[in-house]
Amino acid sequence: MTTSAEPGAAPAGPSVPDPAAAGPGVRSGEPSLLIDGRWVRSGDGGVRQCLNPADGTVVATVDEATPGDATLAVAAARRAFDTGPWPTTPVAERTALLHRIADLLARDSEQLAAIETADTGKTLGESRIDIDDVIAVFRYYAGLLASAADRLVDVGDPQVISRVRREPIGVCVLIAPWNYPLLQMSWKVAPALAAGCTMIMKPSEVTPLSTIAFARLITEAGVPAGVVNLVQGSGATLGGALTDTDEVDFISFTGGLATGKTISRVAAEHVTKVAVELGGKNPHIVFADADWESSVDQVLTGVFLHSGQVCSAGTRLIVHDSIADDFVAALVERARRIRIGPGTDPSSETGPLVSAAQRDKIETFVALGVSEGAELVTGGTRPADPALADGCFFLPTVFDHCDRSMQIVQEETFGPILTVERFETAEEAIALGNDTAYGLAAGVRTADLDLAERVARALRHGTVWINDFGYYTAAAEWGGFKKSGNGRELGPTGLAEYQETKHIWLHTAPAPKGWFTGES
Repeated sequence: MTTSAEPGAAPAGPSVPDPAAAGPGVRSGEPSLLIDGRWVRSGDGGVRQCLNPADGTVVATVDEATPGDATLAVAAARRAFDTGPWPTTPVAERTALLHRIADLLARDSEQLAAIETADTGKTLGESRIDIDDVIAVFRYYAGLLASAADRLVDVGDPQVISRVRREPIGVCVLIAPWNYPLLQMSWKVAPALAAGCTMIMKPSEVTPLSTIAFARLITEAGVPAGVVNLVQGSGATLGGALTDTDEVDFISFTGGLATGKTISRVAAEHVTKVAVELGGKNPHIVFADADWESSVDQVLTGVFLHSGQVCSAGTRLIVHDSIADDFVAALVERARRIRIGPGTDPSSETGPLVSAAQRDKIETFVALGVSEGAELVTGGTRPADPALADGCFFLPTVFDHCDRSMQIVQEETFGPILTVERFETAEEAIALGNDTAYGLAAGVRTADLDLAERVARALRHGTVWINDFGYYTAAAEWGGFKKSGNGRELGPTGLAEYQETKHIWLHTAPAPKGWFTGES
C-alpha cells in the first residue's frame, strides 16, 4: 500500500511513546482475542511473540487463536447479524459511531504510530501518515453513509413506487497483510461498519499489534458485542474455520497470490462472495522528456519506501533508451545515500524488512537475478554497519539491463529491489508495462500530456499515476486487474462490496390484472 501524503511531510512530533504503555497499547499477558464483546485467551493457551525487526527484541506476546476460537468468532458475528441491533441501526447512529472511532484514533494517534513502527519496522514518519490515513477513511465513510439513500426507478406507472435499496451483506471475514496492518484493515472495517455488517478481523500473525489496539478503541467507541471480533494466528491454522463455512457471507483478503487463490477456491464451494487484492509488479515508465529531478526522486521513493514492502511499489523501471544510462546512474547515486536504520531514529529514511524470513527471501531473489544475467549495480547485501547487525536490514538494490524473460522481473519480490528495462517507442513501453501477470498500479512520466493520457488508457492496471507516484484518496477506488485480484476497496464501490441490493416494487392501487379469466 502507498501513502496519501509525502513520506517526508510527517511532522517531527513528540518523543516516541512506549507502545506497551497505558492506553491502547498491547501489554504482554493481557488477553488479546476479542470474541462476542469479551477479551479472551486462546483456547489452547497458545501465544506468539511479536519481534521488533529493527533489533530482534520482543515487543509483546499475544494469544495465538485456534480453529475453535475462529469458529466461536464466526458464530458470534453470525448471531450479532441475525439477531442483534447493528444491521438495522439507523444511518445517523452508524455515522456517529464512525466519527467516534475516528476521534479515538486521533486521540491515540501517536501511540498507534509507535505500535506500528515497533511491529513493522517502518519509520515513525510513515506510521504517522498511516494513522492519519486511517482516520481519513473513517471520516470518508461516515460522510458517504450520511448521504446514502434508496434509488428510485421510474417504471412509467404513477401507481408504482420502484426502489432499489442497499442492505448489509452479512458476516464478513477481513484478512489484512503485514506491511500496512492498520491501514489495510481500516479499508475493510470502515465500510463494513458503515454498511451494517458484522465481522471477524484477522491481521497477519507477523504484525497484529496495531489491530489489537484498534479493536480496543472500537470497543471503547461503543460497537455492540459480536459486531467486531478479532482473532490472530497463521492463515494455515485459521483459514479453514474462517473461509470454509456457510456462516460467512463475504471475505475480503489482501495478501499473496497463492493464498488468495486458495481462499477463492474454498469460498466458491459455499458461493461466498470474495474480494481479493493480491499484489503487483508495477511498471514506472519514464519518457525522455520527463522532468528529470522529480522523476529520479519519485522512482526512488516509489520502489524503496518502506524498504519496498508495498504492493504498489514501482519495482520495474521502464526508461527510454536515450536517457537510460544517465538516469540509472543518478538513481544509483541517490540509492547509495539512503539512510537505513531503526524506524524510531529521526534520521532514518527507511527501516528494516519485516522479518528475517522476508530478508532471506530477498537474498534469494538477488541471487536469482545475478544467475539470470541481470547486472547488479548497487546493493544486493545486508548493510555493513555493525549497529544494524541485529535487525532485518537490506540495502536498496538496483538491477540494470533486465528483460521479461527473467524471474526477477516477473515475480513480486516485496523488497528493496528495482529492475531496469529499456524502450524506444511508446508502443514498446505500453507492451512492456502490460507484460505482467499482475495489474495493480503503474506510473507514466512525460511532459507530453496527450501521450501520457494515451499510455495511461492503454495500461491494464487499476491505478495509473501521471507525473506522480504512490498516492491515493479514500474517495477513489483501489484494486487491480488480472492476477492483482478482483473487487475494489475505497470509494463508493468499497462500500458497495459490503452491501446487497434489493429491489422493492410497491403498487399503491392494487387491482386484478385479468391474465387468467377462467373463461373458455
